[in-house]
Formats: sequence, structure tokens, C-alpha cells
Amino acid sequence: MPDPVFDASKPHVSRVYDYLLGGKDNFAADRAVGDRMIASLPAAQVGVRAQRDVLGRVVRYLVGEAGVRQLLDIGSGLPTAENVHEIAQRIEPATRVVYVDNDPVVLSHAQALLADNTTTFVADGDLRHPAGILDHPVVRGRLDWDQPVGLLMCGILHYILDEEKPGELTAALYRALPSGSYVFIHHLLDTEDPATATLQEQMRVGLGRAQFRTMARIRELFDGLELVDPGLVLVPDWRPVLGTPGVRDHPVMQMACAGVARKA
Repeated sequence: MPDPVFDASKPHVSRVYDYLLGGKDNFAADRAVGDRMIASLPAAQVGVRAQRDVLGRVVRYLVGEAGVRQLLDIGSGLPTAENVHEIAQRIEPATRVVYVDNDPVVLSHAQALLADNTTTFVADGDLRHPAGILDHPVVRGRLDWDQPVGLLMCGILHYILDEEKPGELTAALYRALPSGSYVFIHHLLDTEDPATATLQEQMRVGLGRAQFRTMARIRELFDGLELVDPGLVLVPDWRPVLGTPGVRDHPVMQMACAGVARKA
């Protein structure tokens, strides 16, 4: 749920992400966190851009190849361009998209943006409370729960701490998904690179939470769902678009992975 009283002095994940993407829907507190992240890892914005790009590739795969016609995007944030619904509806205009976030700025921005869109909706919700998401009238009423759903969790699970039991949270969502649904996870990696530890610490100090995980532990978050090709891989390796310039060899590309799995 959104904060009962909005406080611009407190940074929020969505707005920091917006700042790193070059957006304008952020405040001084968000920019301060973003600047500290950039100071500790100058290539942070390269990684954020790669995160955004892989989300686009996943949406194109789900709608264009897998035939999914409804998407549930948890922790949607404030993208500056190429929103999930824009990509999906460019392929199939009837695709329904529900954005879920817990930041009042995200919610108000999305509601204004989507005022005239009859197939894209926004709901307030928090991944730490999956029942609240699943029971939300918009989520329950705007998606057809007898048909496959594409569940998108892009760059959100590394803000769920171990003590908050991310496996149980995601399993609650998976159980609700109809057969034939897909799950996408993008997650920052716990590596031996000191820069990774520094970035995680900066995020913990600035945002109060961050939990990078190993590839093996991230794979466990799929809870036995069948990963589609190429599996859980580094972000630039997930179905790269041939002929598109990339930064595959940049060290920051070793710091995040992505995968999509199907529920039988």
C-alpha cells in the first residue's frame, strides 16, 4: 500500500531508478542516493539501462512469441520511455497490463499517464504482501485468471531481505497463476567483486534495504518452474537482439542476471 503520508525527504526505490534512467520524477533525497550509487559504481547507469533493455526483450518474447495477452508488473517504477504496456500493445493492442507499485508518485504518475488507456491499469501493492496484490480489485478484476499471465518482477526481489522470506512471497504469487503463465525475474548478483559489495552497502544505507544473491539462490526463487531457453543467465545473455550494439564485456554486466520460467 502507498505510504499514508507522502514524504519527499525519504528516498524511494522507484524514484532512484527513475533518476538513474535520466527521468524527472524524483526528489533531492532520491538524487542523493543515486549520486552515491554512481560515485561508488560509475557504471551504475549502464546497468540500469541494461535492466530496462532486458525487460523490453522479455515483454516482446512473452507477447510476441509465447502469446501471453496479460501482464502483471510488480514494482513497475517510473520508466522514462518504452513502458511495458507500450511494448506489449505495439505487438498486440489487446494485451492487458496491470502495474503494481507502492510509491504514491508512481501511482499518481501512472494514473495520469493511463487515463485514456482502456487496457492498462494501475494498482497499489507491495511484494512483501502478495495477498494484498492478488486480492486487489484491479488485479483481480482486470486480469482473466483462467488465462496465462506474465508476472514481471524486474529489479524488485533484491530489495526483499532474506528475513522477509522471498521464496515464500513468490511462491504465494506462483500458486495463484493459471497454467501456462510465465514468471520473469531480474536480480542483482552477489559476486566476489568488491564493487558489488560497495553498491549493496550504498543501497542499504540510502534505501534501507538491499539483498544481492548468488545465481544458485536466485534460481531457487523460481520454485521449480521450468526455465525457458537460455535459462537464468547474465542480463546481456538473455535473448540478445542480433545486430544491436551491446556492452556485453563491461564489468557491470556481471552484476545482474535474468530468467523467465513457465508454469506447467
